[in-house]
Amino acid sequence: MAKFAIGLDYGTNSVRALIVNVATGAEVGASVWNYAHGEAGIILDPRQPDLARQHPADYLTGIERAVRGALAAAQKVKGFKASDVIGIGVDTTGSTPLPVDERGEPLAFSKAFAKTPAALAWLWKDHTGHAEAAAITAKAAQLKPEYLAKCGGTYSSEWFWSKILHAKAESPAVFKAAHTWVELADWIPAVLTGTTFPTQLKRCICAAGHKAMFNVAWGGYPSEDFLSALDPALARVRRTLPAVAYDVGDAVGGLTAEWAERTGLPAGIPVAAGAFDAHLGGVGSGIAPGVLVKIIGTSTCDMAVAPLAQKLPDIPGLCGIVPESILPGYYGLEAGQSAVGDIFNWFVNRIAPGGAQAGGHAALTAGAEQLQPGESGLLALDWNNGNRTVLVDQRLTGALLGLTLHTTPAEIYRALIEATAFGARVIVERMEEYGVPIKRVINCGGISVKNPMVMQIYADVLNRPLEISRSTQTCALGAAMAGAVVAGKAAGGHASFAAATKAMTGVLAKRFTPLARNAKVYEQLYRLYKRLHDAFGTRDYAESQFVVMKELLALRDAARRE
Repeated sequence: MAKFAIGLDYGTNSVRALIVNVATGAEVGASVWNYAHGEAGIILDPRQPDLARQHPADYLTGIERAVRGALAAAQKVKGFKASDVIGIGVDTTGSTPLPVDERGEPLAFSKAFAKTPAALAWLWKDHTGHAEAAAITAKAAQLKPEYLAKCGGTYSSEWFWSKILHAKAESPAVFKAAHTWVELADWIPAVLTGTTFPTQLKRCICAAGHKAMFNVAWGGYPSEDFLSALDPALARVRRTLPAVAYDVGDAVGGLTAEWAERTGLPAGIPVAAGAFDAHLGGVGSGIAPGVLVKIIGTSTCDMAVAPLAQKLPDIPGLCGIVPESILPGYYGLEAGQSAVGDIFNWFVNRIAPGGAQAGGHAALTAGAEQLQPGESGLLALDWNNGNRTVLVDQRLTGALLGLTLHTTPAEIYRALIEATAFGARVIVERMEEYGVPIKRVINCGGISVKNPMVMQIYADVLNRPLEISRSTQTCALGAAMAGAVVAGKAAGGHASFAAATKAMTGVLAKRFTPLARNAKVYEQLYRLYKRLHDAFGTRDYAESQFVVMKELLALRDAARRE
């Protein structure tokens, strides 16, 4: 009898539920529910361009709507029964922490904070804590350099402690009322299993290790002394955090009767510890040593693993090297770019004449495909939402060089795509420079399937073949694989992720092979890109222009305040 697992995938704009046959990887039912609050699910503030929040009510509604929709779709498949679903896995964006009270209830649900943005979930792309991130980096360099060494040398405004510290400045009332802060990746499994009470809640190593400086070498989260040196009020938050974190092979509990009734799933089935979408996207793509998985969407995440027995150096600029953050038994390495698809959408929706009404991405792609590498004379920097890797600086901005009175929208569109490919190459070179071999590159995410031109440019720039994951929903698939593993072989699931990978993942026959002529031109363009990258992104470059973008942002912020 067929058995199934379900993956819940909390993205930037929506939640997806995917039901998968654990023996074959066949995806038998899926449903997507778009978040109701804000603009495409994101609560923004035009006065604060760095602010991006979400309402936790959308997360709860999303469970019920997406799961019931997926079950309804799966009912059309012969042999499927909801009673044959044996496990649940969860992935979310991150770092996306939310403030909760002593019962584990989000402050946004209380009347006192119903209209307070700081009481909402702080989405991964919220960069309001950039000053706090700089302060954390400086203090750690002074007192605890080992903390920085494990997260790439720089603490980011996208991460856990930066957001909590900024919340204290933005809304002291919210900070005071919050008993603790919980990552979305931990809160959803806790909701499903009835373990949201802070002393019961199990936190995942994925979020804790990559975003909150958790490491068993120093007893878990950063010490109370260190956090007190940043701000004495952080000591209270630290005392609410556990000394143990869990990987995706661990179950946090069983599905409660309440959520079984609300979703239509069997009560008691195990729920795996959560993880970030990119990490489980790597799992759903068949990640293994020597394989780089690129999840290409609004932003990108680049995932790799290495055996725990391998001695790895600290790698500057990576978002951490964390034991078992992707797969049990392996180090997890995370890197990425803060904007990719978001850059293409920005150009189509805000800059290109006519926007979507003039044909949008399809029309611009058709024009860009007619161009040869170097033909436009343009070169761009892909920092429209800051730089996640390797500079780890959210106060960097995009740039476009080479404009003339003859420049066309299609030329700019291609230059922006090329810039993201150059940024991807920086990441690959950094990993290989520090002893992490990249023998295969597997891509997943909407862009990898929808736009062959983008993938060919990436193959040419990286000068290596690119493969595409068989599944178009790899994050949700990886979550379902976690559900199959925590269910175990006896229940019809899998004894290990190796077994789940063999049974449930694969790649498409189509591969993108670099074209020699294009690769040669892109080698020249990449060297120019690196000069711009170092000049505007680093302090120690011989002809550094490091302060230019920073001063532009300072002028912008001052003008908007006035």
